Amino acid sequence: FALLGAIAASPVYAQDKSAALVNGVSIPQSRVDVYVREITASRNQPDTPELRAAVREKLIELEILSQEASKAGMDKNSETQQKIEQVKQAMLVQIDLSRQNILAGSLVQDYVKNHPISDDVLKQAYDNWKQQRGSKEYKARHILVKDEAEAKDIVAQLNKGAKFDKLAKEKSLDTGSRERGGDLGWSVPSTFVKPFADALGSLAKGKTSVPVQSQFGWHIIKVEDIRNLQVPSFEESKQELTQMLQQQAIGKMIAEAMKRVGKEGVI
Repeated sequence: FALLGAIAASPVYAQDKSAALVNGVSIPQSRVDVYVREITASRNQPDTPELRAAVREKLIELEILSQEASKAGMDKNSETQQKIEQVKQAMLVQIDLSRQNILAGSLVQDYVKNHPISDDVLKQAYDNWKQQRGSKEYKARHILVKDEAEAKDIVAQLNKGAKFDKLAKEKSLDTGSRERGGDLGWSVPSTFVKPFADALGSLAKGKTSVPVQSQFGWHIIKVEDIRNLQVPSFEESKQELTQMLQQQAIGKMIAEAMKRVGKEGVI
């Protein structure tokens, strides 16, 4: 019953073919179909005759208990009537939201269909993306601290032979890399904020930076290795680029629709 109650806000069922009659009250086949779809989707299990039989039996059981409750006068109880009214209102809201979602989805699909992304636009986006990523990737470590004075002290300790990974574990504020001794793995500079990216791209293999300030604090960066970046080909990137540009176009379309309404159109 918990599952049946959880999806009680499904759309109102048409009076179609009957799956069962309980004291003359029909349980529509469409109701069974909706519950089966909900169960197969939420539990990732197949639609089988056994599942459909089990759902049918549960709906029959629910109808019998509902009829028994009515016989006992519970449908006249004020608290019960209030709960029923709340469910009715929730169902109306659900139906209205479903209608809006369908309409909005149809608009987006129509927009995508009528505004295809050309190969020229995709190629330009690919070239821009490729240029932004650069031709090298770096295996680096970093230590993040709060202020410049502490950063300079760490650089002094490193110059005296202190181990970078040990200092990172002791002092770095970056919880994501601290336990790995500041290890950031292989990455391209454009992955990071600009001050960090600029410093990383300027370092030679085996070199450590002076303190670098970003909005997160002060970094000391060490480059352990550099290699040529293997970039996916245009054909390999085409689907992902298409999706990205479509999302950007949809976002622009939505923004323009919001702008047309304006603040005066929303009370």
